[in-house]
Amino acid sequence: MTRFIGPAVRLLCALAALMVITAGEAAACAICLSAFVVNTGQQLDLADQAVLAVPASDGGQFRVAEVVKGNAAVDGIIAESVSRVDAAALESGKPLLLLRSELAQRWTSVGTIGVDYAGWLRQLSATSHVGGARPRIAWPRVSRTSSALTEAEWHERLVLVLPYLENPERLAAEIAYGEMSRAPYGAMRSLKPRLDATTIAGWVDDPKLASRRPTYTLLLGIAGGADDAARLEQRIDSAWKSRDATNLAAMLAADLELRGPSRVGWIEKMYLADGDRTMPEIEAALLALSVHGGANGVVPRERVIHAYRLFIGERKPMAGFVAQELADWESWDATAEYAALLTSDAVKDPASHFAVVNYLQRSPHAAAKAALRLLADKPR
Repeated sequence: MTRFIGPAVRLLCALAALMVITAGEAAACAICLSAFVVNTGQQLDLADQAVLAVPASDGGQFRVAEVVKGNAAVDGIIAESVSRVDAAALESGKPLLLLRSELAQRWTSVGTIGVDYAGWLRQLSATSHVGGARPRIAWPRVSRTSSALTEAEWHERLVLVLPYLENPERLAAEIAYGEMSRAPYGAMRSLKPRLDATTIAGWVDDPKLASRRPTYTLLLGIAGGADDAARLEQRIDSAWKSRDATNLAAMLAADLELRGPSRVGWIEKMYLADGDRTMPEIEAALLALSVHGGANGVVPRERVIHAYRLFIGERKPMAGFVAQELADWESWDATAEYAALLTSDAVKDPASHFAVVNYLQRSPHAAAKAALRLLADKPR
């Protein structure tokens, strides 16, 4: 198992850091997460002003065609310079979506979009300010996992963007996909009555949409039926045989959604307990379990916790990979196992070791305090 110790940071970044940054908020589905990227919907949320604008008659400035948010006036002239405007955008004949931040003191173009989308953009912008809340900027980045929205508010937002997935208007489709991809998995599940499995299956199979496949695979798991489950199982079996982790987390999560808790045992056997699995495969299996544990829906969180406990026993050097989530779920039954691993120095990787220490610091059990005292008394 020692060959898996070094890359621990990758999984801890995918699982633990998300929980640290967004404690107390609805967390995005980590399977769809693209770290260090702020999508256009978030830029719209964070902007103080947003308008659709066209070149003014003198060609050097822009005239406001529609106001999306803020105190700009229709037909008003934007005298300030506008960044990220290219020749192709100007030649398209469509208005530009311009955003302005008071902090940055400048306007920025995020692309072109038809004027008939202004009402939709206003509705979308309004959903990010329910109760006056503003999106929170979290260190070390604007978090793709938080927006101060509850799951019910996320549902309202996703109902707005769902019809615009793969819309012919490129920027509308980009915004819709970006919001879907950063939504909590539980909020995605709430869309089930509105999803069309045949359409989504087509997106999953479209090679042009390969970068969006994880999100659409999750949606297919929510919307699909027995035939989709059978095709998905074939793809998972093929991936297992070839040790291919491409889109594996999403496929496993969708498989769990379609087949239910009984499928967790298969993941335990084929991935968590199989010593021949690669690190990306293990990461994928844990991420699939993670989104279901967070949603606590068709697969109960307690069943995910049971799988995590098995993982701790089977892969002691990597036991810290699941420590953060167990702590956030206040599942303290692993205290004795983690205390034993810490005192025996079985967890070598610094990031994983830190996660175990953090779990024990948060645990209310006496065994945790005793293990931490022993660690403190060890000669360095």
